[in-house]
Amino acid sequence: MHKVVKGFAKFAQLSVLALGLSSGAAMAQSWPSRAISLVVPFPAGGTTDVLARAIGLELSKSLGQPVIVESKPGAGATLGADFVAKSKADGHILLMGAVHHTIASSVYKKLPYDFQKDFAPVSTVALVPNVLVINPTVTPVKSAQELVAYAKAHPGKLAFGSNGNGTAQHLIGSQFEVMGGVNILHVPYKGSGPLTTDLLGGQIAMSFDTMTPVLPHIKAGKLRALAVTTARRSSALPDVPTLDESGMKGFNLGTWFGILAPAATPREIVAKLNAEVVRIVNSPDFRKKMEEIGAEPIGNTSEQMAKQIKDDTEKYAKLVKDAKVAIE
Repeated sequence: MHKVVKGFAKFAQLSVLALGLSSGAAMAQSWPSRAISLVVPFPAGGTTDVLARAIGLELSKSLGQPVIVESKPGAGATLGADFVAKSKADGHILLMGAVHHTIASSVYKKLPYDFQKDFAPVSTVALVPNVLVINPTVTPVKSAQELVAYAKAHPGKLAFGSNGNGTAQHLIGSQFEVMGGVNILHVPYKGSGPLTTDLLGGQIAMSFDTMTPVLPHIKAGKLRALAVTTARRSSALPDVPTLDESGMKGFNLGTWFGILAPAATPREIVAKLNAEVVRIVNSPDFRKKMEEIGAEPIGNTSEQMAKQIKDDTEKYAKLVKDAKVAIE
């Protein structure tokens, strides 16, 4: 009798598992059944928004449903992430996430979500180098070395803008201060749009923003690029040295952007979405678009993106601690 009960219990467990798998497969077949919201946790005009619209347009074509880019900015990209984490996990509400979220895990003492547990990574869309730019009418320097010397000679005069407290730009600026031995005022914005406006207007002297929003102004001569923050130079600005080449040995920080879904989203939907994203990212037209805005297309697996998130969370935790960046 005991063996019969155990056998029945095991059969019941297998039946539930099979039912769950068949249910997920059925949902994947009918997905998407309506418009998809791709949430951008920054205001319109920044790199996250530009990439979301580029990938969203192509997904709309291939999936047969509109992909609506929805801006939910605030609190260093954490408000938009929290909204998606708590949304219905049916593949119709997604996050255009970024490296900022791995940093926020260490910067904010309390977050209403766990970025590694409450999201299902889909695929990294692109890596975009950050670039140290100045308004040449505010700060008359022509290299990162000259900027460090200028900052030391004029303590408290310079201010750098970022996309918000706890974002990659904030941490890159803090790391620049530590490695350069300088003290520069941090001015947080809600995104690249208002940040770039103030940078062009001379309200702030410099920024470490991603390349996409500042590249047109660099080419127009309105902003001066002093260095890129990644380990190697950018093909979009081949004559601009890295910070590593500029004397800050080992400086290697960039910004990746990718798509995530709520954690409970059926694996079949995540797999289907991953296949579409990877196909789009690897297409010649999309790669050309990325090249034009200074982005490096990625298109990896869900597992690779999950590892990237884990590794970056650990890496930035150390940098946050070293730079003493903390937000209540």
